Amino acid sequence: MSEEVYGPERAQRLVALLRALAERIQELDRAGRLLEATPELLKLLGTARSELFHYEVRLTYDTPEVAESRRIVEEAQRPRLELENPDDDEPWRRTPEE
Repeated sequence: MSEEVYGPERAQRLVALLRALAERIQELDRAGRLLEATPELLKLLGTARSELFHYEVRLTYDTPEVAESRRIVEEAQRPRLELENPDDDEPWRRTPEE
């Protein structure tokens, strides 16, 4: 998933991640292994923390629609921007690999 997009599917995955974490903690607690599983819990908590951070700052991300619109505009501007090089006196003479 692109880090620049935070759509509803990603939010649903975050909810599922948090529920799975809660279930795993309860399983370990019932088995009396809560503290023994510290490395596993630290890894799960790190993943959850990272995704929670992305969710918290999601308002700075593009929606999927905005990301697609931005891609289309950037793609459409690309040839024009290449031709606007003021140091290039003859842009039509470029080779394809330039």
